Amino acid sequence: MDVLRQLLARIDGFDVPLWQPETLRLKRNEVLTVAGYVHTDIYFVKSGALRIYHQTTEVENTIRFGYEGSLFTALDSFLTSKPSVYDVQAIRASELMVMKKADFDRFINSHITHLQLWNQMLGYTITALLERETDLLAATPRERYERVLQRSPQLFQHIPHRHIASYLRMAPETLSRLKKS
Repeated sequence: MDVLRQLLARIDGFDVPLWQPETLRLKRNEVLTVAGYVHTDIYFVKSGALRIYHQTTEVENTIRFGYEGSLFTALDSFLTSKPSVYDVQAIRASELMVMKKADFDRFINSHITHLQLWNQMLGYTITALLERETDLLAATPRERYERVLQRSPQLFQHIPHRHIASYLRMAPETLSRLKKS
């Protein structure tokens, strides 16, 4: 995603008084943010992989994944400053660059190009969420699997199968059968 690279390059070189980029290291399966709390940090994934998920009493539904080079946050809370309904977890050992919302807002508002890049990123995020909605509306597990495999083959190389199955709304055994056929 070229827009993300541009935004990250600008943020890396962004000189805000009092802003020192904080690096955060997470172990595999470590939880970064918890539902029910306000989360106003935004993370740039330097290495590793994260997932955002919604947990009910019956099931855990993976919503999205973040990889090296991606921007990641509990977007519902980041944008509204209200408690999130999502948890964020490292699914591999990960290294993140952390930026506080106030610093990020100052960066975005410091130049029209920064705001345009952020708007493009939000557009990509909305498009990805709509594609995901379409995936979930697909009639069969096979169709959901094939759509995601075509769009994001790297997912199957970096993400544990149980999380992919959760993302696809199917049992891990169903995903295994689909991969074998």
